[in-house]
Amino acid sequence: MNLNMNSVESLVAQIQGLSGSAEDITHLHGLLKQSEELIQSESARLMGCLAELDPSKHSLGYLYILEACTSTVISKEQANEMVISIARFINDCAAEQIHLAPEKFISICKKFKDQVMLLEAPMRGVVPMLTAVRKLQPSSEHLTPLHPDFLLLCLLAKCYKTGLRILEDDIFEVDQPRDFFLYCYYGGMICVGQKHFRKALELLHNVVTAPMSTVNAIAVEAYKKYVLVSLIHLGQFSTSFPKYTSSVAQRNLKTFSQPYIELANCYGDGKISELETFVQANRETFESDHNLGLVKQVVSSMYKQNIQRLTQTYLTLSLQDIANTVQLNSSKEAEMHVLQMIQDGEIYATINQKDGMVRFLEEPEQYKTCEMIERIDLSNQRIMTLSKKLTAMDEQLSCDPQYLGKAGRERQRFDFDDFDTVPQKFNI
Repeated sequence: MNLNMNSVESLVAQIQGLSGSAEDITHLHGLLKQSEELIQSESARLMGCLAELDPSKHSLGYLYILEACTSTVISKEQANEMVISIARFINDCAAEQIHLAPEKFISICKKFKDQVMLLEAPMRGVVPMLTAVRKLQPSSEHLTPLHPDFLLLCLLAKCYKTGLRILEDDIFEVDQPRDFFLYCYYGGMICVGQKHFRKALELLHNVVTAPMSTVNAIAVEAYKKYVLVSLIHLGQFSTSFPKYTSSVAQRNLKTFSQPYIELANCYGDGKISELETFVQANRETFESDHNLGLVKQVVSSMYKQNIQRLTQTYLTLSLQDIANTVQLNSSKEAEMHVLQMIQDGEIYATINQKDGMVRFLEEPEQYKTCEMIERIDLSNQRIMTLSKKLTAMDEQLSCDPQYLGKAGRERQRFDFDDFDTVPQKFNI
């Protein structure tokens, strides 16, 4: 077709006629880019033309028009209609077409997220945003700008299990550092919501140790939660950073998180009364940081840690002795804690109801069941896959001109003639 793109009617006709083959769609893409001014200026009229287009067949043209139509400020009353339109498009559109204009697809998806939040209905955005992420991703290893928005909606809607589905992917490709920071931060919060503390620690650790030239608010908030989750899950916290942590993070994060460092120090003393006093004194700080719930879990975890220490010393102990030692109010309260820890697999013990005695047992797992062997085998396979991926990335980096250029400049800073030669032999 050879229609010019100077009117709404010819624009719609071009979209309908050039959405068949891959060659036609590539040609259409060029025409749409040339006609962006027309699309923006006629967005009000074009909104009515969307009914003439099929979002599954005319995805690229539909996307250009929809993006222009949603670029203006709308009222809360109009937001509902926009949410329905964008959700339908996300569900029906062809991934291969939206990949030609990913920035426009990202734009409408972010507007979609803003509108469901304006409507105070984050639940409505969870499934469409998950679909959008999957359609935008070149592969499951790629982190898109929509990942953080999807996880935020999951958090606000308390759809933690849905959020976990996307956190199972191993991410190797990241376009924007901010997307990575938010993905790990929101992901860590979702894992905390599901009490998957080990995964939460991994994600928060990624934020804290990620390269950064200046300290950012996301890293500070992640570090505060990292301290709390470490205490809950590990029963301890180390203030030293791994060597690969940026110098900016090592210098500043502890300064911005002083009450949390003091909380960790108080926790390490093992005295529940002093910990509760400290929490009460700093309650406003923890509450303003939206971390009071986690702090309460830290206090509760100290009882568990103290009970676990008893298993290393005693074979049998009465519930009353446990209550006295870990500073619980009664033997009944001690029994509830012990039963919960047995149920969670944190200790192995039996309780004699007649005399109120607790008998601590060895871990029953012998690591030779079919289920355990299968789990170990799956872990080994994943490690081998990651190892191959790491080797491939290392080889790719070693051939990268930018990296080689920078490495060469760094090497020139040193004059190796200033150093003694390495001795070939040692006389002992």
